[in-house]
Amino acid sequence: MFLRRILTGGMGAVAMAKVKETTGIVGLEVVPNAREVLISLYKRTLKEIQAVPENEGYRKAVESFTRHRLQVCVDEEDWEMIEKRIGCGQVEELIEEAEDELKLIAKMIEWDPWGVPDDYECEVIEDDTPIPKHVPQHRPPPLPEEFYKTLEAITSKPAPKEESSTQSKD
Repeated sequence: MFLRRILTGGMGAVAMAKVKETTGIVGLEVVPNAREVLISLYKRTLKEIQAVPENEGYRKAVESFTRHRLQVCVDEEDWEMIEKRIGCGQVEELIEEAEDELKLIAKMIEWDPWGVPDDYECEVIEDDTPIPKHVPQHRPPPLPEEFYKTLEAITSKPAPKEESSTQSKD
């Protein structure tokens, strides 16, 4: 009771930040300084992604969501608000995700998928082996009859003649 009065300043309002006791996910421990860890990871991600060519979609996507998440972490002090604003799980999950992204960046740099020459041609192998009956073929359903009617009307319609505009010029 005495300690509670000291911590709350006798006013009933807690002076300490909320403490997360568990993530509720087996094997995922609470990170008490998650905000600082995330800020560090996001800054490192933005630094390491610079090795990827600037015009690559992967780099653009990583920079975009990482900048957004970094800004949220800088703006918010509370881990609950960070989780709410980012909306992609708990801060501990975000830490794991950021660590995985850093590993992927290293692999992408190693693999160099954007280094394929423009004149590179890949061999297309056609195989007429029948597909086993137990394998789904994922064929789309047939299009509605209206689609075919509209398509026929558009493709068979003659181009409009400009007779009226040429007659008025004479």
